[in-house]
Formats: sequence, C-alpha cells, structure tokens
Amino acid sequence: MSDFLRNRTFEELRPGDRASLVRVVGRDDIDLFAAVSGDVNPAHLDAAFAATDMFGHVVAHGMWTAALVSAVLGTELPGPGTIYLGQELKFLKPVAPGDTITARVSVREKRPEKRIVLLDTVCTNQRGEEVLSGVATVIAPERRIEWPRKRLPDVSLRRHDRYEEFVAKARKAPQVRAAIVHPCSVAAMKAAVEVRDEGLLEPLLIGPEAKIRATAEAAQVSLDGITLEAVPHSHAAAARAVELAVAGAVSVLVKGSLHTDELLGAVVAPSSGLRTERRISHVYAMDVPAYDKPLIVTDAAVNIQPTLDHKRDICQNAVDLLRVLGMEVPLVAVLAAVETVNPKMPSTLDAAALTVMAARGQITGARVDGPLAFDNAISPDAARTKGIVSPVAGRADILLVPDLEAGNMLAKQLIYFAGATAAGLVLGARVPIVLTSRSDPLSARIASAALARLAAAPRPPQGVGA
Repeated sequence: MSDFLRNRTFEELRPGDRASLVRVVGRDDIDLFAAVSGDVNPAHLDAAFAATDMFGHVVAHGMWTAALVSAVLGTELPGPGTIYLGQELKFLKPVAPGDTITARVSVREKRPEKRIVLLDTVCTNQRGEEVLSGVATVIAPERRIEWPRKRLPDVSLRRHDRYEEFVAKARKAPQVRAAIVHPCSVAAMKAAVEVRDEGLLEPLLIGPEAKIRATAEAAQVSLDGITLEAVPHSHAAAARAVELAVAGAVSVLVKGSLHTDELLGAVVAPSSGLRTERRISHVYAMDVPAYDKPLIVTDAAVNIQPTLDHKRDICQNAVDLLRVLGMEVPLVAVLAAVETVNPKMPSTLDAAALTVMAARGQITGARVDGPLAFDNAISPDAARTKGIVSPVAGRADILLVPDLEAGNMLAKQLIYFAGATAAGLVLGARVPIVLTSRSDPLSARIASAALARLAAAPRPPQGVGA
C-alpha cells in the first residue's frame, strides 16, 4: 500500500475507469461496527439468535459492506477531494464472518456542468457472488491531490466474556440463601435485588428495618418476596449474619453498606464459629480483556503483610476456588519484582519456599512457581525471552502477590488501565463472603454472586432465622 493517497480529477476520469479494495470480515469488524453505529441487532452479534434467523448464521451489517464502497471512492477513485452526494444500494446476499469481500467502483457517466460523476458500485464475495450493487453519485475533485496516508490508531476490543461459563454453572447449582449485611445504601440495595433477579442468590436483608425500607424506596425497588430481619445497627447486623451462617440458615455473607473491617471482625472473632484452620483471604477474579482466561489476584484486600504461613493459606484458598470452578490443576505464579532468588528481597525467598512447599504437598491441587515477575507470569514471550523454563510462566491462573499494597495496586491498574472487571470474594471462613464496591459494574456484582454460590457448601438449616 502506498504511503500517499492520490486522486483522479474530473478531467482525468474516463468511463470504464475502475478501482477496488479487498477486506476479510471478522468478528472484530462486526463488533466494532456495532459499537460505533449502535446497531446491536442480535442477527449480527448473537450466534444463538442468528441460528434461528432466515440465514441460520451471524451476518455482517449491510452498511459495513457499503462502507467499503465509500472507502474506495474516498481513497482510490476519484480519491481525496471527492464529495459523496448519494448512493443507491441493493443488498443481494448475506455476508458472513470469514468472507472475503471485494468492493469495486467503475465510472459510468460524467456530467460536466457540476463535475458530477456516476459510478457503478458492486461488492462480491470469495465465490464471485454479488452481495451488494448500486450506483454512487459524487462530485469529482477539480485539482490533483497527493496527501500522506494517515496512519490509523491501533484499536482493540475489550471483550468481557470470561465470567460467562461460571455464571452459567452457578445458575445450575443448588440455590443458596445469602445474608445481605446492613443494606442501607442505594447501591447495596440494588445489588441485593439484582442478584435475586439474576437467579443467583436468595437474599435475606439484615439491618435496621426503617433504614432498609427507606433505602428500598430511594432505590425504587420492591421488597416483596424478600425476607427482612431487623436489628438495631450495623454491628448487630454483622453479628446476626454470623450467627445465621454458623447455624446453616445462610450459606453466603454479602457486605452491604457497613465497613469491611466491621463485617470481617465479626467473622474472625474467636467466638464466631465461622473460623477455620485457614487464614481468611480475598480474591479478585478478574476478567482482563487482554488475557485469554480468567485471572485471580490474591490477596489485595485483607492480609496487609502476610507471613509465609499466611501466603500458603492465601494460595490454597485461591486454588480451592478454581478447582470448584472446574479447573483441574490451577497454575499459581508467586510474584516478585524479579524472577531470581535474592536474599535482600524477602518476597523472592517466600516465593521459592512456596514453590518447594507445593512440591512437598503442603499446597495441594496446583502447580506453583516463583519468584516470577509479572510479565513472566502472564506473557509466554516474556518468559521465553528470559529463558525461563516453568510449567506456570506465561500461563498463570493465579497471581499470588507479595503483600496487600502490591496486590491492590496491581488489581486497580488492571481495572483502570487494562479495562478489567473484578469480582471480589473472601475465602477461608466456613462460608464465602462477597465484597463489592459501589463503583463495581453490574457484571462484577453478578460474577461475585456466582462465585459465592459455587464456593458455598449448602448445609441444612438448624431452625435459626427461619
């Protein structure tokens, strides 16, 4: 392709002059056109819907094909300086993903009075079948133009579909009851109703009744069919939720508008009954568009400066979650700033120790390797360049971070710079605990509820809070 665009003036054009371009239509072309135009007709975007349509498969937007004609007119014939006046179009055959489309224009007629040119326009597929035909009317350029071809920006789509499989799996799992602890903000109330409407959790609202009802009114949601248990304040709500979980009346705890420390403090209290031999820890289950599978980042919210023993539990909690989700042998990358052991960097010593602990059966059900720098953990090319031979490098399912600060910064960077969505869950207690933020999109709240449902081990109620 030339680095310059060159046109043909009205005087230079002759009937029969022609030009063309070739494009292969891919999924990204269709999705980008839908995003720009707003045309989200499921015939173009949803394979299940399209299978029931007249063509039986996804088809490209007709105007995507027509846009190829515009591209030929504006860049090739007549080229820069052309003014597009009108276009007659006939759509003759559907265009499917993978089709190779050739757009051709040819000069039919010149009208000297206003430099008007009529051009026949046709698009054909790889089988030579016409998929579009018509006539374009343009004003041809008066003078010669040679202009540098503009370099287009790199464009990538942010696809958020990593959660779909386990959300579908959660809907098939046994229903579980969730204690929504102190849902006294509009965001918390809407989240409780959303996960109920999505068929993921059966909510039990715990908090001051007057506040909860006022919040529901402010959120413009109905509490019909939702059980409410009244307690005087947020501290009492956390304590009551723990009681119900210990008794088996609820299988999931969901943070409402109280502070995280208040809820987790009730969970880990010596007398709570929800503690296990494990350290509790937080996981971010992340849908990162640039990564080809779900990615766990842990711990970015609970353990500030975890010890080696804590890290073992943090690792095992995350591994057990992925195994519940159906991953047979998760790959755990223990992160540090470098990929070699350095006695001056305690995180590298912990990483090496965790690798050996996994090899000796102190961490089970996973392959663990470290220390690995972030790039070596998620990029096969980076690992290859560094000469790292590892069953985990470049393919990690779990990123085990050195401390909370590193994990929080990593997770927030993935969310705000890489367009990731993050579902949050606390593990290690007898029931999973959903931690969501007011800024979380609906997809993250739904994914968090799905994770909790899958991680919960339903137990029969023992007569408390029925």
